[in-house]
Amino acid sequence: MSVTGGRIKLLLAEDVTMLRAALISLLEFEEDLAVVADVERGDEIVSEALRTRPDVAVIDIDLPGMDGLTAAADLHEKLPQCRTLILTSLGRPGTLRRALAAHVSGFILKDAPPASLVAAVRNVASGRRVIDPQLAMATWESPENPLSRRETEILRMAAEGADPSDIAAHLYLSLGTVRNYLTSIVMKLNARNRVDAIRIASEAGWIP
Repeated sequence: MSVTGGRIKLLLAEDVTMLRAALISLLEFEEDLAVVADVERGDEIVSEALRTRPDVAVIDIDLPGMDGLTAAADLHEKLPQCRTLILTSLGRPGTLRRALAAHVSGFILKDAPPASLVAAVRNVASGRRVIDPQLAMATWESPENPLSRRETEILRMAAEGADPSDIAAHLYLSLGTVRNYLTSIVMKLNARNRVDAIRIASEAGWIP
């Protein structure tokens, strides 16, 4: 573990200025923690991490420029020795699955007590995995994503505002094939329509 004056080096990514300042104060209050970089955008995380070489990156899941989980996966690829702790206000089971797939070391809710955040940082820095117990139980009890990879991709594009013809052109599929996929998605999710399918999949964390 790298240290600054015997302290664990941290990078903090949070786009809300007042919250970021409060978190820096909270973390810096601990004698063994040092915030060596703070950013407000997800697409700034990797460059700052490569510059400052933190031990742990504490990342808000919802950031402009690049979402926290995508940034965490990119950080794991570029600087694997830096562990990541995700902060989220969205306690969705599917989001935890995405976090684990992104090689995240810790995942806790923003409304956790300050002491829990500090403990999570220390545990992650020491090589342990930290997951909010309520979210872990919800994930254990929740169903798996019933959609195929292709169906998930198409629904994600639809959620971003692409219409069937746009999706067909982007994925080099026929318009009829895309419509068949969308019909299958609605049926698999027991949704009323495409909009309802997007809502169901988003709440489950199956699409960003």
